[in-house]
Amino acid sequence: MWQGDRPIYLQIRDLIVARIIDGDAAATAPLPSVRALASELAVNPLTVAKAYQELRAAGLVAARKGVGLYVEPGAAAALLASERAAFLAGDWPRIRRRIDRLGLTPADLFADA
Repeated sequence: MWQGDRPIYLQIRDLIVARIIDGDAAATAPLPSVRALASELAVNPLTVAKAYQELRAAGLVAARKGVGLYVEPGAAAALLASERAAFLAGDWPRIRRRIDRLGLTPADLFADA
């Protein structure tokens, strides 16, 4: 499940980001506790805590005293915009070069495989 080239806490952060963008973790919805998510993912709770800290530092989730972490309103829209920008700046140029190298057309890319 985990990729060896990136720290696990960043991969967990990406998983939570995907859940927020996909609507699986709606605005103002509580996130799983550190221990619950660590158990689900079979990782150390400190690793999950570090991923949650990254999200808190970015202002995407907030802690409510005594009840846990919640997705901030507007987090999905902010994440979608930043993830799109990151894709277009980082992944897309590499993918585009490969498409061009392989001589693929839009029809090839969207054909039922």
